[in-house]
Amino acid sequence: MKKYLKYCLSAGLLLALSIGTVSTVSAESKVKTYKNCTELNKVYKGGVAISSSTKNKGGKTKYKPFVSKALYEANKKSDRDKDGIACEK
Repeated sequence: MKKYLKYCLSAGLLLALSIGTVSTVSAESKVKTYKNCTELNKVYKGGVAISSSTKNKGGKTKYKPFVSKALYEANKKSDRDKDGIACEK
């Protein structure tokens, strides 16, 4: 009986760990890379910032940027002034 319980608990733990890993991978794959700033600004009017403490170097903007490190990393090529905000508007 103890061996059976031991095997069931081990299998349950392995299953839980594998499910947790799969959900993490699928969440990372949902990050979208946009072709250019026009496409990105249709969804995120103020652009995408790497963190909430990032300051804009380019001057005054109309909209506040959306904060997402993963989304910024996927669209880093669109950050022309390298201030940590891609496609600020």
